[in-house]
Amino acid sequence: MAFKSSSSPSSALVITDASVKNNVVTSIVHIHIYNKLITKTLYYTLNITSTKAELFTIRSNINQATNLNNILKIIVITNSIHVARKIFDILSHPFQKHSAIILNKLRAFFSYYQENSIEFWKCLS
Repeated sequence: MAFKSSSSPSSALVITDASVKNNVVTSIVHIHIYNKLITKTLYYTLNITSTKAELFTIRSNINQATNLNNILKIIVITNSIHVARKIFDILSHPFQKHSAIILNKLRAFFSYYQENSIEFWKCLS
């Protein structure tokens, strides 16, 4: 399904993964368009929860994907789908800053073209 979705030049496939080891969070992002790697980003951070790191990663990915030309559909593949759900929970106070930034970016993405869409897919580690 991932390769089929990334075979469209108007779809951005965003693959995220974050892990914690010795209080260091490592987060990696791949963005593919048309079965081609567009960008690979690696983040390291200290003394942060894995949830906040994953939210930051998703936020960064959405920023990158919405800035690409002619993208109508964003597919975010993550092993932390429970974190992605927090984006849309406005009552989750510890994560409101990340949610507000992500939702603002998505609002602009959706208002640009009515057919734009985003999907979140769960992928097990």
